[in-house]
Amino acid sequence: MSSPSSPDRPAEAASVPRSGPLPPVASLAIHLDLVGGIAGDMFVAAMIDALPALRVPVEAALAAVQPADAPAPAFRETSNGGLRAMSFGLASSLGADTAAHVHGTADPHRHVGHGSGYLAIRDEFARAALPERVRAHAIALLDLLADAEAHVHGIARDAVHFHELADWDSRMDVVAAGAITAALDGARWSASAPPRGGGTIRTAHGVLPVPGPATARLLEGYPWRDDGIAGERVTPTGAAILRHLVSPDACDTGRAGGRLLAQGFGAGTRTLSGVPNVLRVLVLEQGNATDDERVALVEFDVDDMTGEELALAADRLRTLEGAIDVSVGTRAGKKGRIVADFRVLARVAAADAVADACFAETSTLGLRLREERRRVLPRREVDVDVEGMHLRVKVSHRPDGTTTAKTAHDDVAAKSALAVRRRLRVAGEAQALDDEAAP
Repeated sequence: MSSPSSPDRPAEAASVPRSGPLPPVASLAIHLDLVGGIAGDMFVAAMIDALPALRVPVEAALAAVQPADAPAPAFRETSNGGLRAMSFGLASSLGADTAAHVHGTADPHRHVGHGSGYLAIRDEFARAALPERVRAHAIALLDLLADAEAHVHGIARDAVHFHELADWDSRMDVVAAGAITAALDGARWSASAPPRGGGTIRTAHGVLPVPGPATARLLEGYPWRDDGIAGERVTPTGAAILRHLVSPDACDTGRAGGRLLAQGFGAGTRTLSGVPNVLRVLVLEQGNATDDERVALVEFDVDDMTGEELALAADRLRTLEGAIDVSVGTRAGKKGRIVADFRVLARVAAADAVADACFAETSTLGLRLREERRRVLPRREVDVDVEGMHLRVKVSHRPDGTTTAKTAHDDVAAKSALAVRRRLRVAGEAQALDDEAAP
């Protein structure tokens, strides 16, 4: 398992208390404070420290994939930078002092052995007796890592040969993170900006600057911060977890409000100079099951474009970075002209770029731009199989506690006959709701 740090002297082994059931997940907002950075083991440890009830599904998932001759995973209370924290790793190594300087030294857990192929690890996860949602999240994390490595090396994803995931202690980070994510499906995630770090790391490919190429690829589009402290602050697995849970728009934009239920600290395996090398988790309960955020609304009218031109303009605006939604209505304008009324919803940070694109893609001479508050139900997209078809279904949690589902139209559009398309949509939604209600 790799993480960007080295522990202070670990405390004596301590049992982690098991709590009752998790709070209603749809009401939770979880913020990741990347104080020292983020690695797979830091994320798992911090989440267990904050929500001990997660230890049950994590241990069950790890038991399903642990090789017969592999050392057992363990949690242990420790300290880092004077802060009490939780650490996660192999029971055989948590008690050892693995201190290492952060400037250009090799991670003791990384690049050991000859690596493992992406397809072999994916097959290992696919065959394991994991709950479907845990399997889906673990494979999604694996796919993110493989895609990043494939891009960096200029090869196909199926040809990727991992080094970081070569060993059991690194793969168990991915599985444990998948179990945590599955248990918290429906929660909202945010994070502080990841620290850039500095110096170099020694890898199987030679000495490379920090952040490593795969990490940088995974976090393209995210805001980075430079606190002047060197070392590998974000590992590839940590970056994949951040990419999987927190969109760039939800990174470094402030935490959601709510009642603070718990906080947890996950310690890395090295000591940083000037800052505790911990990941802090804040778990908040919101008063209602909605996200509350600021968005930009861009509006304008057009009365001199053809139908084909209007459709193309709307399609191009929908593909813009930062655009949330585009709708076009029809109204009667001056001199009896038919007016196309554009409404473009965008992220606040992207408002000016979206406005410029509106001028470029349409004939409008002016537009209205303002910020508004919007509330959005927590929802997520799940995959189901119906009659041999792979369908995507969006599941939403409503404030009254009910759950609703909607099948993606594009996934059934190729089928002939309205009755068939409707039957598939209903079956997909029913399957998603059944899966959601399953323990």
